[in-house]
Amino acid sequence: MAINTKNQIAELSGDAITLEERTPFQIVMRRFRRHKLAMAALVVISVILIITILAPYIAPFDVQEIRVGDYFVPFGAVDEETGRIHYLGTDNIGRDYFSRLIFAGRISLAVAFLSVIISETIGIVVGSTSGFYGKWLDAVLMRFVEFMLTIPSLPLLLIISSMLLANEALIPIPPVVLNVVGKIMLLGPRDTRSAVLIVLVLSGLGWMGSAQLMRGMILSLREQTFVEASRSLGASNIWIILRHMIPNAMAPIIVSASLGLAGYVVAEAALAFLGFGIQDPVPTWGNMLSGTQTYMFDRPWLPLVPGLPIFICSLSFNYIGDGLRDALDPRLKL
Repeated sequence: MAINTKNQIAELSGDAITLEERTPFQIVMRRFRRHKLAMAALVVISVILIITILAPYIAPFDVQEIRVGDYFVPFGAVDEETGRIHYLGTDNIGRDYFSRLIFAGRISLAVAFLSVIISETIGIVVGSTSGFYGKWLDAVLMRFVEFMLTIPSLPLLLIISSMLLANEALIPIPPVVLNVVGKIMLLGPRDTRSAVLIVLVLSGLGWMGSAQLMRGMILSLREQTFVEASRSLGASNIWIILRHMIPNAMAPIIVSASLGLAGYVVAEAALAFLGFGIQDPVPTWGNMLSGTQTYMFDRPWLPLVPGLPIFICSLSFNYIGDGLRDALDPRLKL
């Protein structure tokens, strides 16, 4: 009996049971994959992004190509001259809806992503500076943020965007920026300038929430022992903020950015719908939706063509943000 026990112990010691080690990224991805709606939303957004990126190769017609007499042709109609298919029909002047829709998605989503990147960067810088240094700097920055948050955002967006679009000399934009953004959105110089101004307006009014989130995280982190250890080793304040504070406070910012994408898609569409964004003939989901107002009572399906992508993207970004929130929550069990 004793011999068997010794043999069993030897076998167990030879085949020691070890726990699988995982990196923080692997832990987050494992939690994220458990959120089925977030995974489905990620697939939907990935498909939409791929279609918009490949728009020049997928679109059967040029976005400004007018087919005289082919007004409001039905879904799936075949062009008699070229044999190409109008998958979603045509608009009131004979332009292919499907081609315009995927090019519009490229512009609308690019505006949303650029706005999120700029606004979150500003929020991180302002929030980390305010939370780390505190005192009078914190009081000044946070009172300004709180004052800006009390102003209704949509009227302010309309006023500022109308001022900037009416007077292009108010904000000089470097040619290199116009060149890069123009290549991303496939726009001409004038339309690129309008798109850049819309991005600046949206991001300039969208960083306050991220600044408050970052400030709160920095306030909870700055008294931790690793900060005192860094100071004792001679690290500067800038090094501590960049190397330790911001990386440890990024979880809520990532969630805020994913949720913010939905808001920027809707905000850009709202500006274009009200006539203060990028204007026709350049397609965006907002101005395509605006163009259906006159005909929506006779053809009630028309607003669904640009409206459904706005709804689907907004819903998908919200589900992705919800999944990231759960995945980045350290209180959840593996």
